[in-house]
Amino acid sequence: MADIIQLLPDHVANQIAAGEVVQRPASVVKELLENSIDAGATQIKLIVKEGGKTLIQVIDNGSGMSTTDARLSFERHSTSKIKKAQDLFHIQTKGFRGEALASIAAVSHVELKSKIENNEVGTSITVEGSKVVSQDVIVTPKGTSVSVKNLFFNIPARRNFLKSDQVEMRHVIDEFHRVALAHPDISFAMYQNGSEVFNLQVTNFRKRIVNIFGSKTNEKLVPVNESTEVLKINGFVNKPEFARKSRGQQFFFVNKRFIKSPYLHHAVVSAFEGLIHEGHFPGYFLNLEVNPESIDINIHPTKTEIKFEDEHTLYAILRSSIKHSLGQFNIAPVLDFDRNRNLETPYELKNKPTKTPNIEVDTDFNPFREESQSKHASKAFQKQSNAGWESLYVGLESKVNKETSDSDEIKFDITELKQSLFEDEIVEERKSTFQIQNKYIASTIKSGMLIINQNRAHKRILYEKFLKNFTVNENSTKELLFPIKLSLSKPDVDLLGQLKEQLESTGFEFSSFVDNGVEISGIPLGVTDSQLPEIIDQLISDFRNEVPDSNLSTIDLLAKSISKKLAIRNGQKIEQQEQEYLVNKLFACKEPNLSPTNKRVFITISKNDLDNRFM
Repeated sequence: MADIIQLLPDHVANQIAAGEVVQRPASVVKELLENSIDAGATQIKLIVKEGGKTLIQVIDNGSGMSTTDARLSFERHSTSKIKKAQDLFHIQTKGFRGEALASIAAVSHVELKSKIENNEVGTSITVEGSKVVSQDVIVTPKGTSVSVKNLFFNIPARRNFLKSDQVEMRHVIDEFHRVALAHPDISFAMYQNGSEVFNLQVTNFRKRIVNIFGSKTNEKLVPVNESTEVLKINGFVNKPEFARKSRGQQFFFVNKRFIKSPYLHHAVVSAFEGLIHEGHFPGYFLNLEVNPESIDINIHPTKTEIKFEDEHTLYAILRSSIKHSLGQFNIAPVLDFDRNRNLETPYELKNKPTKTPNIEVDTDFNPFREESQSKHASKAFQKQSNAGWESLYVGLESKVNKETSDSDEIKFDITELKQSLFEDEIVEERKSTFQIQNKYIASTIKSGMLIINQNRAHKRILYEKFLKNFTVNENSTKELLFPIKLSLSKPDVDLLGQLKEQLESTGFEFSSFVDNGVEISGIPLGVTDSQLPEIIDQLISDFRNEVPDSNLSTIDLLAKSISKKLAIRNGQKIEQQEQEYLVNKLFACKEPNLSPTNKRVFITISKNDLDNRFM
């Protein structure tokens, strides 16, 4: 039998390796940003066009590379971070993979420019599909600039699997957030299609969070600080009232590297037990510092998962630290019945020195003199007040005697109240609907009984109402006396700007769009001022998760988002007329059986089913 095993050509092996490293444009952004950080850069600029499909460029002021290093950086298994296997257990850097640039160059056109500080000139290398096209000497500033163009140009199947520019850009921004949050001591800037998205200056961790997610985030943060021999924790968690149904704003950083850990996530969620509703998730930004020898970061191709040596201890410390912070800042109740909070020292004054109060003594004070004066004053006041009261009764006695003499007898009208001892005799209006546990509405039908989920029913009613208004442009706008300004992050403002035309067709009116928020001057009828921030927040969350590609699906998602926020909640008591209105409106809908998210709205229980229950 002929030999069938053979070595793969280099370009095929590089493309296979690229499949593990480069999954989408966001993967390229992650690798290039991490290389810039490892190079000691203090200023990093990211430029993206068309969601990263056309161009991804990272420019930094790091240490740069020599001509030899620049050429070797595109070879497989080449890295400056490790030299032997034991180094994997002392990793402090990020881009130690050794195949990042080689994998990126295998599926794109790459141009690298780099210069060391002491050199007068730098190096420029152009690589297309793992082939070095040119290498020249150029004049360039200190640092490195890497341009990745036409990603997956030689693998059309992979390029076709990429999502829309909006979806890919969302993944790029997520990676940018992860890197920028982990390094507040580095200045970051990001540009999308020629417009500035972020310009983050060097600051502390809290301000970096606020600069990325908007000024409104500042009031949500609760500090978490703990230092032990095993683990050091520094960061913030969101207050329980700001918990969301989506898993956004959840960041773990271990030794300044973003990771995903379901086990540690469970520790955070358990610390919020009893403080947030079921199905909601808390936000957190937590920096964990551990001994590099106690973790293994080489267990996942993307290096976003870490194996800890003692996970149980970390779990307990993390959970206790968050619970302590929530109690320390009076977020969570403390089960201490002997504790009097009024006698406690406020937290902000706990470590401040105490001041001795100043005492002033009045040497002329004479209590006997004041007592005698007060006695004379009280007697004079009593005499004056008695005279005033007596004047009110002058002439009253003669008037009363005159009225009583006119009639010999005073008669009283007595109305006898009769009440039956039996409640069955009281006739009441027959109810056609009943509310069960403030969640379901029960109604009788010919064949038996109908039980309706009030929340899903109202969602269906509002969904069809808004969908009709949006599609036939029958929107009605309620002008606001005072425009409402909402503080949002730059990506959220850009997203609302893209949806501006669709939102205005539904009844919204926008006065202005700025980098840190939007100003709204009109809202659709049926929406109140207090509901507006929640609706806009829900809209942004839904559009980021689903990101429709067609105008029809945009309107559909918009109707779903608004109906979700305005619908009656389960647990809310509604009156008899409201129950009947809800039932009548539901069965006037085109699709009363299902909610907008395709969940059952009502069930029927036939008379036979009821009879069988009593067999």
